[in-house]
Amino acid sequence: MPFSYAAAAAGSSCRKTNRISTAAAATARPPAPSPSLAPAPPEANPSAASDSDPSSYSSSSGDEADLTASDSATASVVSAYLSVAGEGADLSKVGIFLSSAARRRSPPCLICFDPIRPSDPVWSCSSSCFAILHLPCIQSWAHQSASGAAVPCLTWGCPKCRFAYPKSQTPTSYLCFCSKTVDPTPDPWILPHSCGDVCRRRLNANLDSGCDHTCLLLCHPGPCPPCTAVVPNAPCFCGAHREPRRCAHQRYSCAGKCNKRLSCGLHCCPVNCHDGPCPPCAVRGKHKCECGETMEEKLCSERVFQCKRECGGMLDCGKHRCERGCHGGKCGECPLRGRRTCPCGKKDYPKLECDAEAATCGSTCEKVLGCGRHRCPERCHRGPCDETCRLVITKSCRCGGLKKEVPCYQELTCERKCQRLRNCGRHACKRRCCAGDCPPCSETCDRKLRCGNHKCLSPCHRGACSPCPLMKTISCACGKTCFEVPCGTEKNQKPPKCSKKCNIPRLCRHKLECRPHKCHYGACPPCKLTCGEELSCSHICKERCHGPISPPNPEFTLKPTKRKMEKQIECTPGIPCPPCKEVVLVPCFGQHLGQERAMPCSKWRPFPCQNLCGNPLLCGNHYCTKSCHVLEVPLKQIEGDPIASVNKENALAEPCEQCDLPCQRVGEPPCSHRCPLPCHLSDCPPCKVLVKKPCHCGAMVHAFECVYFNNLKAKEQLKVRSCGGPCHRKLPNCPHLCSEVCHPGTCPSVDQCMKKVNVRCACNTLKQEWICQDVLKKYRNSGRDPKEVPKSQFGVGLLACGEDCKKKVKVPDPELHLRKSQETKSQAVEVANVPKRRKRRDRGQDVKVSKFQEVKAYVLRVLLIISLSIIIAAGLYLLWKGIFRLSDWMNEMEEQRARQRHPRGAML
Repeated sequence: MPFSYAAAAAGSSCRKTNRISTAAAATARPPAPSPSLAPAPPEANPSAASDSDPSSYSSSSGDEADLTASDSATASVVSAYLSVAGEGADLSKVGIFLSSAARRRSPPCLICFDPIRPSDPVWSCSSSCFAILHLPCIQSWAHQSASGAAVPCLTWGCPKCRFAYPKSQTPTSYLCFCSKTVDPTPDPWILPHSCGDVCRRRLNANLDSGCDHTCLLLCHPGPCPPCTAVVPNAPCFCGAHREPRRCAHQRYSCAGKCNKRLSCGLHCCPVNCHDGPCPPCAVRGKHKCECGETMEEKLCSERVFQCKRECGGMLDCGKHRCERGCHGGKCGECPLRGRRTCPCGKKDYPKLECDAEAATCGSTCEKVLGCGRHRCPERCHRGPCDETCRLVITKSCRCGGLKKEVPCYQELTCERKCQRLRNCGRHACKRRCCAGDCPPCSETCDRKLRCGNHKCLSPCHRGACSPCPLMKTISCACGKTCFEVPCGTEKNQKPPKCSKKCNIPRLCRHKLECRPHKCHYGACPPCKLTCGEELSCSHICKERCHGPISPPNPEFTLKPTKRKMEKQIECTPGIPCPPCKEVVLVPCFGQHLGQERAMPCSKWRPFPCQNLCGNPLLCGNHYCTKSCHVLEVPLKQIEGDPIASVNKENALAEPCEQCDLPCQRVGEPPCSHRCPLPCHLSDCPPCKVLVKKPCHCGAMVHAFECVYFNNLKAKEQLKVRSCGGPCHRKLPNCPHLCSEVCHPGTCPSVDQCMKKVNVRCACNTLKQEWICQDVLKKYRNSGRDPKEVPKSQFGVGLLACGEDCKKKVKVPDPELHLRKSQETKSQAVEVANVPKRRKRRDRGQDVKVSKFQEVKAYVLRVLLIISLSIIIAAGLYLLWKGIFRLSDWMNEMEEQRARQRHPRGAML
């Protein structure tokens, strides 16, 4: 079964649905680029393929069409990374490894040359080659490499890239590609040797890169793609520019000047923004040497230099001159000043001047000679001792086979040849007087390699030989396209894809139109063009070409096979065209939109749908509610339409129903009245219904025609509704009515009433006529609200009583009693005329409660609450005591009963 790793990465696996959905959710973090902007993935050059290219190995699945499909699927995965991360060596390797995995290739192991099966435990190199090898093979290889030499080695190398691994990293278990699962179970629905989960390997192993993201592809072979996460403010190399960049390319150059301060501290870097340290300052100028005597033109980075003249300055002693070359600062102290000794250092001269020579002491020198073992036997002398030690001693040769007395400076060797084996374990050393450090074997290995074609040309060594470094060339059928594979694997290879045109002629009717295909072995692919023959229904046959097929060619093979008898294979004859399968949209009887059925042309027939007719009726406002039927006059009839002509001649055609509904249109201008006519297509007549509108003061009601009143503007409607008479609305602050003409809104004369009011004194003796607004002002000035004054008492008490009022006070008592009785009668009449509600309201307003009554009521309330709380507490206390007494009584009764039952125990 062919397998697509791209489909697995997209989440199309059946048995790994949960894991792949997790991977799909995780892959939502990086922004997905537009597929239209994604460039095509780079195609691998077949001529440049080598053993590092897994696509050069054999494929166990199939033909060229499957390989092309897998390439397109791999391109769809890698194109998203190419569009955001750019092309690179790592991404090219990712595409190559994914393409190889999608084709289900079985690359051979470079150690044993056996094909790697999906169920075999493997190990993959984690360096740049990512080679896949058998786990037992690499374990044997690592063991032989680390322990095969004469001196045990602490490292072993990859058989392909020779990357050095420490001995502690010798593989001991079978891991998946991402190293998360031990012994992954082989599954036909996922990639072999993969766990099927998200990779999660760190995309950038360098901790200083700032990238801490992980790979979001499924567990895969080869390197992980570059990181596509976005760094919002990635600085350039010089730090002057910041912009959002991909994490894999967050270190970039802004193409501007670096302008960093150079090591000279005077100039700035003139180079464009770059990585790493800035180059030395290249500004030329005239600079002085350290002593300041010579001036030369030099680079700014070389401005500190020394001239060739000697210093010659006087030292601190004043007797010797400085022998150093050009230097800065003071010459320093005299090296001869201080403690002085004889040449051998045994006798001190503390008071010796720096310009006087120290005398020899006359004793033996005894300085260590050049041999490092003996001392100088001469007397104390000036100058160096003799380096050649001539003392005769007994020496052994390097191999220890000869002892002899010779001078100390002379080296002793014998003529004995070393018989130890060299590091190869096959050849003897044969070096004269060898000290045991035998050199590596210089002979050629000359053992036959695993490829079976060549011999090992490396120096003689222990263990297995390295894989054959030579390559074999495999070409296509025409010989113009070839690729190289490791020597020894050519027997299991398939020919390369050739981009040249195949020269075998076509036998079908499209021999001139058919698209040329590439060079190949075996039979030519079938013609992919449509047949193109006209059928009886006037349609064209759209099936793939079914004409005769050319006979197949011999298949490619490099394996030695027996010669078979050549059989003449005839071409396959063509077959007739099948019935027309052109899909035609057949409308229903009522020609409803969206109810068409797709039918093959050979099975075309009309049908009724489940919808209502929906054809507009003659009224133009409603639609036919019958079930779908054949229309006598179809909608949007086109001349020459076959369906329209069929409908006219069809016996099943029936007319639509008649509309009996009233008119439901909204009039213009809009109103709440309906049109009196039945459902019609023309405009509705103007509305003549009378609308009753009261005037502003409520004195009368106007009747207007609906069309007339609705066509008026808002101001005109207010003007028409006025009755033209006085307002007759009662003013809120006085007992009078509004004297203005009928008007909308509040009355304008609320506080400026000009009517006359009879104002009296408190005893109703004096009387005057005031204007109503003066009475209102008088009430407000006295602190009273005019609204609270009864209508009968309006104006009473505003005048001060005069002398006449006092004389009336001195009237005899009988007359005064008579007047009071009359007043009470008049008041009773006046109260009788007042409505009952008004009397109760006035009576409630006159009742007033004193402060003493309020305090008294509050004290009584508090005393009542205290007494109730005391009664409740006493009742609870008595209840508690009663419960305890009842409990004691019950205990006594129980004891008495127990005594009656057991009298002897009670007596004891």
